[in-house]
Amino acid sequence: MKNVYFNFGKCLSRRAVLRGAGVALGLPFLEAMSPAFATATGPTPKAKRFVGVSLSLGLHGPYLVPEGKGTDYTPSPYLKPLQDIRDRFTIVSGSSHPGVVGGHTAEGSIFSACPNQRGATSRNTISLDQLMAKHLGHETRFPSLVLNTGGSSSPSYTENGAMIPAESDPAKLFAKLFVDDNVKEQDRQADLIRSGRSVMDVIGADARSLQRELGKGDRDKLEAWLTGVRDLEQRLQANEEWVRRPKPRIASGMPKDIDRNNTISIERAMLEIVFLALQTDSTRFVTLHLPGNAKVAKLEGVDQGYHTLSHHGLDEEKIDQLAIVEQAVVNEWADFVRKLKGAQAGDRTLLDETMVLLTSNLGNASSHDNRNMPVLFAGGGFKHGRHLAFDRNNNYPLPNLFLDSLHQLGLQDESFATSTGGMTGLI
Repeated sequence: MKNVYFNFGKCLSRRAVLRGAGVALGLPFLEAMSPAFATATGPTPKAKRFVGVSLSLGLHGPYLVPEGKGTDYTPSPYLKPLQDIRDRFTIVSGSSHPGVVGGHTAEGSIFSACPNQRGATSRNTISLDQLMAKHLGHETRFPSLVLNTGGSSSPSYTENGAMIPAESDPAKLFAKLFVDDNVKEQDRQADLIRSGRSVMDVIGADARSLQRELGKGDRDKLEAWLTGVRDLEQRLQANEEWVRRPKPRIASGMPKDIDRNNTISIERAMLEIVFLALQTDSTRFVTLHLPGNAKVAKLEGVDQGYHTLSHHGLDEEKIDQLAIVEQAVVNEWADFVRKLKGAQAGDRTLLDETMVLLTSNLGNASSHDNRNMPVLFAGGGFKHGRHLAFDRNNNYPLPNLFLDSLHQLGLQDESFATSTGGMTGLI
């Protein structure tokens, strides 16, 4: 962890402990552990937002990875239409999540980077977006948005390793963000929140009664759990305050001409709504997942299913059709980046304040290979316009980029999952 200096001395590590008589007691979060209270000599957050777009079936490497490295790379077929924003994104090759295997089953590790073993039951860990929302999500009406273009699955996981179900209906998402609830519905939501807080109070009282009968080890575990309960109480209280506040008014309405049988159309609509959500500061942390059941038959030149095309076995005709689908996916991501680039946020653009990631659990869907994950990373105050080319045989840890993303928000976590430090070459 980089040192952060304050008027009263050196920044304390979040892992700092008090030691005495053979006992190590972890300190609670203190002001000295956060750059939020730093003087002008300390680092300040360079980003406020994060949007992660994830794909179940990867991107065809030969059409994505450019020739050359650094700033002098020659764009690949997928990147040629993106050259007008070349200086706003970085492409990373030769990276993956250490210890993550199992082909499709690694989908849950896209943003958690949690190591797994194929066929073994394992518990997931918190995803990057939810860790961000845990610390900073209270500043907006919606701590995070978890979205999908065709289903409820998501790569967003809580601290307890539970998947957060995704919203897949653009109309419902739009209404949730921008259509005010009537008074009766507001009362119902407030009652539910208050009821939830009351339940938490009862559980907490029972747990404290039980705590007196437990051994030290179990008491410690229970205290950690109670801390989570108290955190939930605070979140519920914050949500109650938002219930009565009017939602933002926007000039544009619900995106039109959404073809529910065309995943690219749904991706476009979702990203349009996400843009409005960021612009109105309704949320700051978003994931959008494109599952393997994507509907692509209405794309011109495509007459086979997406999943079938991704398992092409080097069949040229299938690869040609797959390229149409994947180029469309990348183009929508790029259009979203362009919109952020064109939107002012004070003296900066919305892109300057928003990290936008496109990635997948698969580097090669045809062989179910989790190595060499596709990575396009834009915005967020980083210096872009380069190809970070790591070893495609001995991959570089992608969680290093996740750690940099946390630091860019001003969070001073010392690691994330299997990270080994910040990403080399990411400026």
